Formats: sequence, structure tokens, C-alpha cells
Amino acid sequence: MSEALSNEEPLPLAGLRVLDISSFIAAPAAAVALADFGADVIKIEPPVEGDPHRNSFRNASYPQSDPPDDRNFPWQLDGRHKRSIALDLKNADARTILDRLLQKADVLIVNFPPPARERLRLRWEDIEPINPRLVYCSLTGYGESGPDRDRPGFDITAYFGRSGILDSARYEDGPPGLSLPAQGDRATAMTLVAAILLGLRRRDQTGKGGWVGTSLYANGVWANGTSAAGAVIGARLPPRHPPDKPRNALTNLYRTKDDRWLQLLMVRDDRLWEKFCTVIERPDLLADPRYAGRPERRAHALELGAELVPIFAARTYAEWEQALAGTGIPFGVIGRLVDVIDDEQAEHAGIFADTTNPEIPRTVNNPIRLGFAKPRPAGPPPAVGQHNDEILHETGFSEAEIAAFKKAGALG
Repeated sequence: MSEALSNEEPLPLAGLRVLDISSFIAAPAAAVALADFGADVIKIEPPVEGDPHRNSFRNASYPQSDPPDDRNFPWQLDGRHKRSIALDLKNADARTILDRLLQKADVLIVNFPPPARERLRLRWEDIEPINPRLVYCSLTGYGESGPDRDRPGFDITAYFGRSGILDSARYEDGPPGLSLPAQGDRATAMTLVAAILLGLRRRDQTGKGGWVGTSLYANGVWANGTSAAGAVIGARLPPRHPPDKPRNALTNLYRTKDDRWLQLLMVRDDRLWEKFCTVIERPDLLADPRYAGRPERRAHALELGAELVPIFAARTYAEWEQALAGTGIPFGVIGRLVDVIDDEQAEHAGIFADTTNPEIPRTVNNPIRLGFAKPRPAGPPPAVGQHNDEILHETGFSEAEIAAFKKAGALG
């Protein structure tokens, strides 16, 4: 792999021009992943304030540093590599600029609800006559048609809420849980990347562009697919029991001496039960008729769980990791983000990326790994309209035309 990465060859998406006319997270994050691998992403955003996501770091629901810090880490993550042009798309003169940009683009990413796309003439049928080779990618909350097509969608409502994830994941009789900021958005971004690459592959084959896209709702149900596939045929997911009332004591959570949670996932207890009893130093359990076989261990899950609680509580997670590693017994820690950032394995997995922005020198990498290329390092994300003149000059507008656009209010 190191030899392949050392070759001087262009990044796989070098030469690809992407117009990002989207806001907040899922669609812009897809554009970031394309930019990481070489695409030229032009962020088209409203004048003055720009993408509302620029101010998400001031939202009380976002992670807060201690002591308070004004560094805009979400925008570094979702605005990196992009060039910004501030266009008032409601201004008639801005359409002249947009049409010229569309003519030269390979991909358009948009996440306005369908009515807004109709008003702004940003539907595929509006764009196709301008550039029939364009891959037009749209994201909605709930789908492109149907009674809820116009409903605004966010990941907590469409991806997690309506898909059944939050309801399926709660403990019996407990309230639904809450997702963390943008979890569903980031998973959906990777679907958008795949859809765009499929569109580009079709263009390679036929010379034609076309519409590709997805919805947060569809991605949530896909993420919840095992349960949803069961529901389709009438199966019912049993309610989840809390750790003190397990259905299966060998696929349960246990608190360790140092207040960590260990997830035991011994789904093949028919093969591993004897070894497990040896590791936990309880050979007496092998002779207990309540735990003689898999059916008995399931029938007596509450008793077995009560036996295991003090056993796991007697050692730290590190001690259990040492005892269980190499045994074939599946287990894991319920990780804390504060641990992930210094996790040696996270470094090997390429989870974080250094930047050339001294204000935010490290951020999260996209999850795609290639044996022949790695993402380019990012500098600071753009200010609103930072690249107005540069982009317009590249697109063929003269100084006089640019001045006229500014005077008309088309540019921010």
C-alpha cells in the first residue's frame, strides 16, 4: 500500500467540478468527501450569512469545550476544501452566473425541498437543457414524491425518528433515546457519494448525465434494515431489556471496576461457554444444571446475569481486555469520545486527519480508504463569498460584468 501511495498520480477525482448548493450537513458532507479526493467543489451560498451550518457550533446541542472556545470545528469539518461564491439565487442576474457555472460543472448537489427547487428552477428538468451531461444529485428528508415530500427533514426526525431506530433501540417501557448531532447526516452523505459515483459511471458509459439522490428517511430504514426486513413479513422485534433484566446474560452490558461498560457478545455460547467459565474463574458454573446448555442459560438469564455482575465489577476494563483478548470470546468497550481521540487503533484506521489550519489543526477524516490514494490535507474553510471574483473570472466573466453583478445585488 505504501508503494502505491508514493506514486505521483492525480487524486481519483481531480478535474471533477462539483457545485454544492446545499446547507447544513448531509449534502455538504458528501461534497467534502468528493473534495478530499481531488474534486473542485464550489460552494454556492447566500450572501452575508452563507450556509446556516457556519453557525452550528454556537448551538447548545453541539459539543462544548471546557473552557469555552470559539473555534468553528463543525465548519472546518464540513466546509473544508471548498471555494465559496455568494449568490442571491432569487436575483435574476444571479441566474446568468449560475447557468454559466452549470454549463461547466460535472456534478450538482442540492437539498432544497422540491417546492423551493421549482421556484428557483433548480429541478433536474430545469437543469438538463443547460447541461445534459451533469450528474444532478438531490437529497430530501422523506423522498421526491408523496404526501410528505415537502416536509423539512433533519436526521433526528427523518433518519432516526420515523425510521424506527429510536423506538427499536430503547429499553422496554423507557422513552426513546436521542441521537447525537448529525449522526444520520454523515451516514447519508456516504450514500450520496455512492449515488454520484454511479451517475458518473453511467455518464462514462453513455455520455449522459441524470438524476441521482436519496432521502434521510430511506437511509434510516436502510440502517435499521434487519429489523425493517423482519417487519415487512410480519416479524416483531422484542422489546429490549435493560442490563439488569437481560434476555441473554451472555450478550449483555456489564459495568467494570473503573466505571466502564463492557459489551459481552457471546452469540456462540454453545462453543464458548466452557472457555468463558475458565476465563472468569468460575468453573462451578459448568456444573450448575441451570446453565447446562444454551436453552437453560436463556431460561435462567436473570440468575446468570446476577452471577456475572459482581464478577465483571471486580476488575477494570483493561484487566478484562487482557483476560478476554485472544480467547475468541467477542467483547468490546462502550467507547467514550475522549478516549477515541487518543486511541492508537484510531490512528491506524485513519479516523482523524491533520489540517494546515493552525486554528483547528486536526479534524475527522472521511471513512473511505483507498490503496492508491489518500485524502489531501485541508486548510481553513472559506469565508462567505471568498472566491467570488476568482470563480467568475474562471467562468469567463469580465471585470465589467462582475462589477455589474455586484451592483445588481446578485453577488454577496
